[in-house]
Amino acid sequence: MAAESTPLALPVLPLDDEVVLPGMVVPLDLSDSEVRAAVEAAQAAARDEPGKPKVLLVPRVDGTYAGIGVLGTVEQVGRLADGDPGALIRGRGRVRIGAGTTGPGAALWVEGTRIDESVPDPLPGHAAELVKEYKALATAWLRKRGAWQVVDRVQAIDDVSALADNSGYSPFLTTEQKVALLETTDPVARLKLATQQLRDHLAEQDVAETIAKDVQEGVDKQQREFLLRRQLEAVRKELRELNGEQDGDESDDYRARVEAADLPGKVREAALKEVDKLERSSDQSPEGSWIRTWLDTVLEMPWNERTEDSYDIQGAQAVLDAEHAGLQDVKERITEYLAVRKRRSDRGLGVVGGRRGGAVLALVGPPGVGKTSLGESVAHAMGRKFVRVALGGVRDEAEIRGHRRTYVGALPGRIVRAIKEAGSMNPVVLLDEIDKVGSDFRGDPAAALLEVLDPAQNHTFRDHYLEVELDLSDVVFLATANVLEAIPEALLDRMELVRLDGYTEDEKIVIARDHLLPRQLERAGLQPDEVTIEEGALRKLAGEYTREAGVRTLERSVARLLRKVAAQHELGERELPFTVAEDDLRGLIGRPHHVPESAQEPAERRTAVPGVATGLAVTGAGGDVLYVEASLADPETGGAGLTLTGQLGDVMKESAQIALSFLRSHGAELELPVGDLKDRGVHIHFPAGAVPKDGPSAGITMTTALASLLSGRLVRTDVAMTGEVSLTGRVLPIGGVKQKLLAAHRAGVTTVIIPKRNEPDLDDVPAEVLEKLDVHAVTDVRQVLELALSPATNGAAPEVPVAA
Repeated sequence: MAAESTPLALPVLPLDDEVVLPGMVVPLDLSDSEVRAAVEAAQAAARDEPGKPKVLLVPRVDGTYAGIGVLGTVEQVGRLADGDPGALIRGRGRVRIGAGTTGPGAALWVEGTRIDESVPDPLPGHAAELVKEYKALATAWLRKRGAWQVVDRVQAIDDVSALADNSGYSPFLTTEQKVALLETTDPVARLKLATQQLRDHLAEQDVAETIAKDVQEGVDKQQREFLLRRQLEAVRKELRELNGEQDGDESDDYRARVEAADLPGKVREAALKEVDKLERSSDQSPEGSWIRTWLDTVLEMPWNERTEDSYDIQGAQAVLDAEHAGLQDVKERITEYLAVRKRRSDRGLGVVGGRRGGAVLALVGPPGVGKTSLGESVAHAMGRKFVRVALGGVRDEAEIRGHRRTYVGALPGRIVRAIKEAGSMNPVVLLDEIDKVGSDFRGDPAAALLEVLDPAQNHTFRDHYLEVELDLSDVVFLATANVLEAIPEALLDRMELVRLDGYTEDEKIVIARDHLLPRQLERAGLQPDEVTIEEGALRKLAGEYTREAGVRTLERSVARLLRKVAAQHELGERELPFTVAEDDLRGLIGRPHHVPESAQEPAERRTAVPGVATGLAVTGAGGDVLYVEASLADPETGGAGLTLTGQLGDVMKESAQIALSFLRSHGAELELPVGDLKDRGVHIHFPAGAVPKDGPSAGITMTTALASLLSGRLVRTDVAMTGEVSLTGRVLPIGGVKQKLLAAHRAGVTTVIIPKRNEPDLDDVPAEVLEKLDVHAVTDVRQVLELALSPATNGAAPEVPVAA
């Protein structure tokens, strides 16, 4: 600790907001009355004492004197650099201020005690480390300021107290920090404090330098970018002038386009916000390209474009009849829609609750019946634009609702793109193959279609990309599908279902004559008067060369026929004009692929042996004929039971079990040898084993096949049947009656057995088909057996097929 010596009487020289530490030499202005009074008093006292005049330098902060001052000697009195009178004073040591006293002059005199600041020799270890650290920090600071001449002087100071007081010259120290140094009497503690202050300042300086460097780099980059952009603008301007283009800023161009466009209020507001963002963003920002793409999409949308519906109801019906044969249900629905729209328009009934009178129809039927082409005909009849949206294989929900704009390559959904492509807000949109929509981890597009196809919601449809409301309530949506079961129930509930079950043979002939033949003549490069096809040839093409619900294969057959004639003409083998007769078909396109069962020789027919029955089924391609074959295993092989083959589903397997159980329990009643069913294995097979089959409608067919097998009575060749069977022998209703009867008609069957409860479905079957079919509606299997089985041969033993 510092020791104190004998009291001194000294004049006080106050320093306002300044601190002088021992060892410092400072010039003071004598024009200050307090400074002059203290110096004059010290000079007067020095006349009686040897040595230089002495004063007490005391800091005065906010009018308050510090408790410790510095003994100073007046080294010289003269003129300062600016010419004012001044005194040069050197600080000598610390003095603790005591009570006031008297002395010569006008100055304030006080008694003070000199503080001893000596340090033991040698220095303690921690003090030596402090000296070394302080010198290193001071040297680093001085070198940064370029004060190289001061570095050597600091390095030469060995006294701890003098080294600590040397901090008084530091310009970065505040008055409070200097007062703290002055009042710290222990030299080692004072050096520690000075070292900490210097360390903090260097840390602050490093941070400030880093910030200044970053700011300077940013400013330099901005200046460089600004300069380059101005140069780029100048180059672009020169290029525009060379190319004769108008000069103008891109963002100004977008703002003018938005303001000039006839946009709805909310859309206009959103577009102007995006233009503001575009003006604030730089050309290199990726956000700028997103905004420009979005603005282009919004400006290209036909927000207020609508086509006027054609309210000529008779004209619309004539268009539909001219472009499509049959399909009365769809034509009636479109005619009803137009009639209602016309009446509402005539009576001034416009938009109700923000919604207009759109329509959502689901056209379900086998391939090739004209579902897709019907959409164009509907648009033509209504006078609207037509656009097709292919949904087959779509698995991403964003394909319907659009991508978020933050994604790279984001696009609006297919619905919005369809509206933009149509150029109208009320087009006819055909959603093709809606039953082929898939779902996976990317979402369920069918669920995204729920809002699109809901007339109560789609007037506020919001696409993820546009993020503005889009009114779809005036759009006529036509959805096509092959399989009704593949459409989700919630989606199907929002649409009006129209079934297209296929064409009759007469309708196919009309379609081939009026639509397919003219189109294929043009594609083959033939004139209408060069090649004609007789109606008998068309009927044979439809009946024996094709067997389908639609007309695609028929059109391919017509195209092949015309290509063959054209090629023969080019080779010089045939002269034109040429009329294709029924007998010419085999020579031109080969043999028929389908021969009706009734037209075959008795020995070649599928039902020429007991145990084979003809059933009717529905597939994705329409109705079809399905044969059921049954056989009994040899008793010696053993193993009673039921074997089923032909890729059958669980429901069809259960139907086979029910048929077998019914015959086992009622065989005696039907006069069948049911003992064979107990001891011998039963095998039921459905040919076309590679095609999966399921459903309950083959129940009576399997029962009939087993009854034929056991009784030895053949199933009539001209009979086909469909219906579910119960354990008690009841015949239960099934679906797809129209398609099944059309298939029976195509296959040449003349007698069809259906459940009694399906009799109302006959209203949907074309009259010309019903005229050629003898349809029996039954309620019990016994009636089926009476109708389907041929009479038993008198005295002849039944020939029962035996499985090898």
